[in-house]
Amino acid sequence: MNASDKPTIFLGIPKLPARYASLVMPLLLSILMTCIVSLISTLTGVSITPQFIAKWLSAWAVSWVIAFPVLLLVLPIVRKATAALVRAS
Repeated sequence: MNASDKPTIFLGIPKLPARYASLVMPLLLSILMTCIVSLISTLTGVSITPQFIAKWLSAWAVSWVIAFPVLLLVLPIVRKATAALVRAS
């Protein structure tokens, strides 16, 4: 299968051009990581209560707003540090 045979639609949505990969990857990573960390943190902090979902979503929103731009800033540094620590294939 060559590049022209690959599907250009995922879940009914047209795929973005490859130039957006440097934004999409940190976007998805920040969403998943902050979701999981805020869930665990909220769960250990307030336990399961009727307000749990609202508190968790509030905590997640705040953490994501901070995490996404931070991830965009530190990702190049992390890539350089990884390259310094890992042998090229």
